[in-house]
This record gives sequence, C-alpha cells and structure tokens, in this order.
Amino acid sequence: MGETPYPVPDNEMRRLEVLDAYKILDTFPEQVYDDFTQLASIVAGCPTAMLSLVDDHRQWFKSRIGIDDEETSREIAFCAHAIVNPREVMVIPDATLDARFSANPLVTSDRHIRFYAGAPLVAPSGEAVGTICVMDREPRDITPEQSKALMILSRQIIAQLELRRNVASLEKSVLEKESHVTHLREYQRELERVGRELRTQSMTDALTGAGNRRALEERLEEEYLRAKRYGADCSLVVIDVDYFKNLNDEFGHLEGDLVLQTVAALLKSSLREHDFLARYGGDEFVAILPSTHAMGALIMGERFRRTINAASWGGKAVTISVGTATVHDGIVESMNLLKEADTALYRAKHAGRNRVSGPGDDAPIA
Repeated sequence: MGETPYPVPDNEMRRLEVLDAYKILDTFPEQVYDDFTQLASIVAGCPTAMLSLVDDHRQWFKSRIGIDDEETSREIAFCAHAIVNPREVMVIPDATLDARFSANPLVTSDRHIRFYAGAPLVAPSGEAVGTICVMDREPRDITPEQSKALMILSRQIIAQLELRRNVASLEKSVLEKESHVTHLREYQRELERVGRELRTQSMTDALTGAGNRRALEERLEEEYLRAKRYGADCSLVVIDVDYFKNLNDEFGHLEGDLVLQTVAALLKSSLREHDFLARYGGDEFVAILPSTHAMGALIMGERFRRTINAASWGGKAVTISVGTATVHDGIVESMNLLKEADTALYRAKHAGRNRVSGPGDDAPIA
C-alpha cells in the first residue's frame, strides 16, 4: 500500500475481509452494543465512549456516547493507531504531548480531545477490526484494572460479532436448504405433472382425444369389479360408425378422420359426469356407464344415435349402430361384458344399422 497519514497493519487486506464478513458496517443501532459502550464509559469514568470499526478509509461508530459524529476519516482516527497493536490497550494521557496527535483536528478544534484509551477488537483469527474506546477533554490516565476491564469488554464485543456472523451463516444455510428443498419439491411436482401428462397421452387416442384401448381395458376392469363387489349396476355401450369404409373410399382418409373426431366430440357431449368414452377400433367406440341398468343403457344408446343422426355432416350420410350390455350373474369377467355388447351391436347392424340393440333383443330400437 502507498504512504498514508496513519499506520497500516501488516495484515490489512485480511483484516478488511474479516471486518466485511461480520456484516456490521452501516447497520442500525442495537441495544447490546449500546450497553457495551455505556459500560466502557462507566468503567473508565469518561464522558465519551465509542465502539469504533475501522475500514479502508474511515472509522464508523456502531455505538457512541458523548459524540454526534457517526464516523470520521481514518486519517484523524485515534483508533487507526490502536488496531496496529492488537494485544494491548492504547492509552494517550495527553494528546497535545503526543507527536502523532498534537496536530490532529480532534485535538486542535473545539472538540478538545486530550485523553484516549482504546482496546482493540481482535477477531479469533488475530485481526483487529476496531476498538472499544473512551475519550475525555481533560488529560488523565487509567488504572490497570480499568485497562483490563476494557480488554474484557473488547473480547465480549468480538464474541457478540462472532455470534452475529454464526447466526447469519446459519440463517443463510437454512434459507439455502429451504430453497434447495423448494427446488426439489418444484422438480418433483414437475416430474409428477410430466408423468401425469405421459400417462394421459399413453391412455388417450391421438386422433379423437377419447380414451384408447388400454384405457378402456383398465377402466372396464375397475368398473366391473366395483359393480361385482357392491352389487351395483354397470353397463357398456359399443358404437360403430355405419358404412365407414365406404365413407373413407368416397371422401378420403382426411375426411374420414374428421368424421371420427366429430363423432367422438358429439358422443362426449352426450355423456354424464362419470361415464367414460374410448375408441376401441378404427371406427368403433365404447362408452362405459357406471351405475346404469339395462334400460338406462338402451336410453343412453338411443341418445347417442339421435345425436349423431341429427348432426350436420356436410352432405355425408353419417349414422351409428349401437349395442348395449349390462353386468349380470352370467358375466364372470369384464371382457365378457364387451363381448355381449359386441353381439348386440352385430344384431343392430344386421337389422339394418342406425339403431340400438340390447342383449337378446329381438327387435332393436330404431
């Protein structure tokens, strides 16, 4: 470092790092530090006392008694000299007789400082970051007991600064941990969301948005077992688009896809809250109807048929045939229900299409 009007400790760079680590500079007053300053004033019997921290260009007072300034330039700071010898209390009985301070503005101005005693605040690693000091406008001295008391106060202040730093470090660690946990939770939620989306995609027919065959088989098994366990009703409706191959041949596959998408949308609009629609094959859909008896299934099938029949198809003739089945004692597994509904669908198609048929119907609903 270049020449300065005050002595600079050999460990200046490290000293400033330690001071900065305490994060104490320019903080608001705190009672615990004001108490230390008050004790220093009482112990030394001086009207002025400061807890002074010396940075690279000033001394800043964390606490002060008998002085209005919040800080002074390091050039005129008595404490800038005290921190050079961290193991002893620096005592100036009469500043006018000390060549270092006789021309100091604090001495020559109306502040009239004559006596100074400062105990360095020494960090555990050996750096003096400031002092607990006392001043008087009259020349005087202090006793060995008073000097010892100032050193005790300096150690207690450092202990408080270390506690402050440790608490801040602990708070930072806790906040970082909480932030890490938050990020992990957000990541977990994102994984769960992606997982749900992937599962939904894996269970959804890409063309129509209805459930796919895998979703149908899982849901059918669930509803079948629930119906058997609780003795509840459960029905199934199988829907087939009439003459769909002819429609594809005449209008093309893109138009055929549009018809399937529209059929799926119309069927969904006719479902109740707990019903489930899936695309079972190329032009075949299945609706699972929980808590629905046989007559209810026929009524729902007719609702589907009329909805499709009444829709506008841009000159195309689009109708559906519907077969229904309901769980009964002869149904011993879920796929039996699908087979029974398929058989009913076959009867509806054989009877002329655009109609609804239940199990064993002799006269399908047209």
